[in-house]
Amino acid sequence: MVLAAIALVLAASGASGRSGERSAMVAAHNTWRAKVGVPALHYSTALEVSAQAWAEHLKARNRCQPQHSAPHGKYGENLYWASAIRWSDGRREVQKVTPQMVVDSWAGERADYDYADNRCKAGKVCGHYTQVVWNSTREVGCGHAVCQDSKDQIWVCRYAPPGNVIGAKPY
Repeated sequence: MVLAAIALVLAASGASGRSGERSAMVAAHNTWRAKVGVPALHYSTALEVSAQAWAEHLKARNRCQPQHSAPHGKYGENLYWASAIRWSDGRREVQKVTPQMVVDSWAGERADYDYADNRCKAGKVCGHYTQVVWNSTREVGCGHAVCQDSKDQIWVCRYAPPGNVIGAKPY
């Protein structure tokens, strides 16, 4: 019943026509994964449904502000937030964000990851990067939502199996 309701939301939002976006998202992930020699990801529409539901939740309940769904859920999760373009006359526009921009933002944390010590540099964040390249992760599915009042947007990707296992290296 819940999945049927989510499917209706996805259809109403145009998600059924997102095949190009899906391909771009998985390709962006796989570009980074190839750099460290880990297997390519496959796109999961089941993970997309889950990610889209969380993006819609953040839109409705959190005004598109990032908040992870669970600290240790059954999926890995990366979030990306983009503000609106704000003009001097007060107008707001939705910023053009591509799957490549989203994944490159997360993967840009590579510079802050110390592989030898398997940790982030002091005061830095690198867990988004390590999830993107986590060796045992096989599937990704993503969704996003735009808050109509603010024109901000939230992107959510879910990963299975999840990465960022404490004490383990990503590759």
